[in-house]
Amino acid sequence: MTLADRWRRDLAELHAQGRYRRLAVPSGLDFSSNDYLGYGKWGPVGNRSESGEPVTNRSPQLSRSGQASRLLRGEHPLWQEVETELAQWHGAEAALMMTSGYTANEGLLSALVQPEDFFASDELNHASIIDGGRLSKAERFVFRHNDLDHLEAGLRQAFGKRPNGRELFVVTESLFGMEGERAPLREMADLADRYQAHLIVDEAHATGCCGASGSGLVDDLGLRRRVLATVHTGGKALGVCGAYICCSQLARDMLVNCCRHLIFTTALPPLIASWWQQMLTRVRQDHATRRALHQSAGLFRGELAWHGIEAKGADYIVPIVVGEDRQAVEAAAALQAAGFDVRAIRPPTVPAGTARLRISIHADHSHDDLRRLAAAVRQAVNQ
Repeated sequence: MTLADRWRRDLAELHAQGRYRRLAVPSGLDFSSNDYLGYGKWGPVGNRSESGEPVTNRSPQLSRSGQASRLLRGEHPLWQEVETELAQWHGAEAALMMTSGYTANEGLLSALVQPEDFFASDELNHASIIDGGRLSKAERFVFRHNDLDHLEAGLRQAFGKRPNGRELFVVTESLFGMEGERAPLREMADLADRYQAHLIVDEAHATGCCGASGSGLVDDLGLRRRVLATVHTGGKALGVCGAYICCSQLARDMLVNCCRHLIFTTALPPLIASWWQQMLTRVRQDHATRRALHQSAGLFRGELAWHGIEAKGADYIVPIVVGEDRQAVEAAAALQAAGFDVRAIRPPTVPAGTARLRISIHADHSHDDLRRLAAAVRQAVNQ
């Protein structure tokens, strides 16, 4: 069998399972992206040029290339300003900008967690957390989703046989991107304290949307001093590319010196830093948009319930479990034909037998569109 034959065989198997994937240019009303606050449509300050790029007074003077890694010639005073503002927003000692949420999670975990350590991870954590744990080569313990008893059992066993120099880590998302469910962060922090473990929280889907100033669930719950680090993405609610880690200054120094995902990649361009500054000015005081997001999520979930449709979670990520892969694909196709951009999420992104429609509510969705979509979902899943 040639390499090409092997590829054809593997792709044919995906076809047969209903898991074959294609890239498609978006069309219809956006109910699939993570642009929760609507910033990605208009740019950080709510304006755009004829080319569609965010308008900024500083853009013409700033490079569109990072030119080198940040440890070479890719550092820029604007990124230092942005990181200072981010740390202040979260009440953290320090922040470190990364190129993406994936590299932030993978780089953080592979740099700070060592092979002799213990790494507890929620079974539904993002792939970047799973891969970061693998790269660390630490002992990994996967606990059942949001199951505190299972987590404690793993921590208790690891703590009981803990040699000198071994550290324990617990990693979770704060708002799970495919489940729409929140982690029990206070209780996890209590367990981490009890077993002298370090809690790391991925705030990708909560940043911008949760908390008085949008800084996320960790800050909203007053847990900043009880977590080792939090990870935040810009490409979701914040509408800018890049991601960042909030942590202590000492942890930041370790990452600058040991994180391969920072050391060996070209920096984000300073033009992007100017967009981050504008976004930060906006998001911290944009209470109305956050309020509209949560109100729209509540309205849509109420409409679904009225139509007899059960959805997981309680926030603006609305997963509707269909079951079999092909059923989910067919339901998504029916919604797309009706003018709604809703996608089917299938294994391995979610567990086998839980293929679903993942509906993402945005602050700028009209109430009429939300009602129409709820009715269309009823028809799509019952066809």
